[in-house]
Amino acid sequence: MNIRFRGALQTALTAAGSAALMVGVWHLASLLSDDLPGPARTLPVLFDMLRNPVYDNGPNDKGVGIQLGLSLVRVFAGWAIGLLIAVPAGVALGLSRRLMALLNPVMQVMRPVSPLAWFPIGLAVLRSSPKATIFVIAITSLWPTLVNTLFGVGAVPLEYRNVTRVFRLSRWQFVMKVALPHSLPHIATGMRLSMGIAWLVIVAAEMLAGGTGIGYFIWDSFNSLSMPRVISAIVIIGATGLVLDRGLAWFAARVEYAA
Repeated sequence: MNIRFRGALQTALTAAGSAALMVGVWHLASLLSDDLPGPARTLPVLFDMLRNPVYDNGPNDKGVGIQLGLSLVRVFAGWAIGLLIAVPAGVALGLSRRLMALLNPVMQVMRPVSPLAWFPIGLAVLRSSPKATIFVIAITSLWPTLVNTLFGVGAVPLEYRNVTRVFRLSRWQFVMKVALPHSLPHIATGMRLSMGIAWLVIVAAEMLAGGTGIGYFIWDSFNSLSMPRVISAIVIIGATGLVLDRGLAWFAARVEYAA
């Protein structure tokens, strides 16, 4: 049997086993509570939601595909803003011990703050719930990329630094030709972790913001006493998160191989 085919088959069987285990645990949990719908009640609702995911009957009645799409736009916008802040800041902190000593206490104070604590500030400043949601995602998802970039730049071997001195490279040349290429695997890992945090935050932020998004869809379904729709949305969120994580894991692996 071809080694590649055998590996693909093993991966597929492992995934099927994991899915079966999750469904089994879900079924057992539903037996312990009458309010928790089991797979038999939820899967038909999920299939019905996926049959027509992009219908739009007004502000309060949109398909799950539209809600998911709006959430993804906000996630990628906040994540991208976070990257634009985190990578330059991580490079600067990794190159300067004095700057690191000055800003490290600020980082340690801001990092543990709950994402939802930032929402009122974003709403007060931006006067828009969608923009406040993007602000929350940006400010809470940037930390893994910043820390990983800082670590990657700070871990540039001494030999590389000595070579740059021999060739009299400027600080900018050192950053572009040595520090960033050496740090790319660390930055890619930070990007992956940041996306995970962004996808976690979006649901809670949209529950607060209301209006649209997959988080609002869950909250609205709960208020409508439709627990099968809530569970179905959770399944969709988990599947989407898995796709995002696998995509960034693939990117991180390619970057590490190139480095």
